[in-house]
Amino acid sequence: MGDDTNISVRSLTRADEPQWRRLWSDYLRFYETELPEEVYLTTFDRLLSDEEPQHCLIAECAGRPVGLVHFIFHRHNWRVEDVCYLQDLYADPDARGTGVGRALIEAVYAAADTAKAPTVYWLTQEFNTTARKLYDRIGTLTPFIKYQRG
Repeated sequence: MGDDTNISVRSLTRADEPQWRRLWSDYLRFYETELPEEVYLTTFDRLLSDEEPQHCLIAECAGRPVGLVHFIFHRHNWRVEDVCYLQDLYADPDARGTGVGRALIEAVYAAADTAKAPTVYWLTQEFNTTARKLYDRIGTLTPFIKYQRG
């Protein structure tokens, strides 16, 4: 695919819906997850709304969408400022290793800096070894273990 000099990152637009859907579906498939159509439609609308704390950036190489990142700004009881949760990060398999993931994370870091959110955090599964190689270089592994209801 090429090196990261050909990667650009930009905000999601309504015209991106088919490629966004393809990328997010591939991401969900990686995590062995399927979602109903209502979730796709609602999420896409939220990502485009100025009223929502949810955002999406698209990575392109040679004008072709090859990756996405979803992130959310939210309140935190230990800080005055909002923090940023990087919820979903995905790069097409043929784009991995070209800097797409790094470019998307750095773009989230820049958005957090602009929003004066001092912290960006994310979760991944232990078996996601390819992505964790990148995360280990640009983030700090914490000792937290996730629990959830149901």
